[in-house]
Amino acid sequence: MIPTQQDILAASDRVRPYVHRTPVLTSTLLNELSGSQLYFKCENFQKMGAFKMRGAVNAIQQLSEVQKQAGVVTHSSGNFAQAVSLAARILGVKAYIVMPNNAPSVKKAAVKDYGGIITECAPTLEAREATSQQIVQETGATFLHPSNDLNVILGNATATAELLKDYSDLDYVFAPIGGGGLIAGTALSAHHFAERCQVIGGEPLEADDAFRSLQSGIIETNNTTATIADGLRTQLGDINFPIIKALVPEIIRVEEDEIVEAMRLIWERLKIVIEPSSAVPVAALLREKHRFQNKKIGIIVSGGNIDVENLPFVKTK
Repeated sequence: MIPTQQDILAASDRVRPYVHRTPVLTSTLLNELSGSQLYFKCENFQKMGAFKMRGAVNAIQQLSEVQKQAGVVTHSSGNFAQAVSLAARILGVKAYIVMPNNAPSVKKAAVKDYGGIITECAPTLEAREATSQQIVQETGATFLHPSNDLNVILGNATATAELLKDYSDLDYVFAPIGGGGLIAGTALSAHHFAERCQVIGGEPLEADDAFRSLQSGIIETNNTTATIADGLRTQLGDINFPIIKALVPEIIRVEEDEIVEAMRLIWERLKIVIEPSSAVPVAALLREKHRFQNKKIGIIVSGGNIDVENLPFVKTK
């Protein structure tokens, strides 16, 4: 069952006091380069630096008072860990965060700064899930999945709802696809708040499980995830995939060098910091730009959390 327009409007009301209404940027040069009119929804300017704040806030608010008292738990080595930690602190809820022991120290520090209680585990999905369930059993905390949770998806949808409120005549919205929570929310908003707007996914060729899933009709997995777009190394879930199947007509795959070049282009021309995952939909559009000439296109810039000491487009001696 596809969530309704009212579901998204209710989520928008819930998150509005706690998130930024992020800006939309444009660039004449990028318009000329792509042959389209581009509108960049800058979730890299969101609190904690990514769209995931929206989903975390909405999901926590939907908990009962008893559940809030027990806290929430998630497993993440990146943006959702930070989002849940900050959202929980703002809403007065404990946040237990399971992180792999090889997660970058800068990300662990950010989670601690936001008030998250970290438990480290082995760097496997099985270990993350087992450790999360142990915390659930010990504390009674509610588990929040980073992407395969309807309340997270509806929170994510509010970014595109805002974009379409400002620019209701978009022909397309491009978004990255990893775990599926962002593009599912993006597609829901396009479905409910625009007359003829299609959502196109961008995905690394090195982690193209979503592309293959859309082709086969079942959730596929990856044998390897050797992509610089670390936020897109996860896979789809049984809650977001039906939405994606129903509302996302196409996913465009891109090479690693295309991701790096798109990231550099946005840094240089828009003068904003974006992470590799955010560059993927830009790379997808530029790869197939001949098909989208003279169209109005929104691009969801998913986040800007990156290690500036390790930029992929900076050559080392």
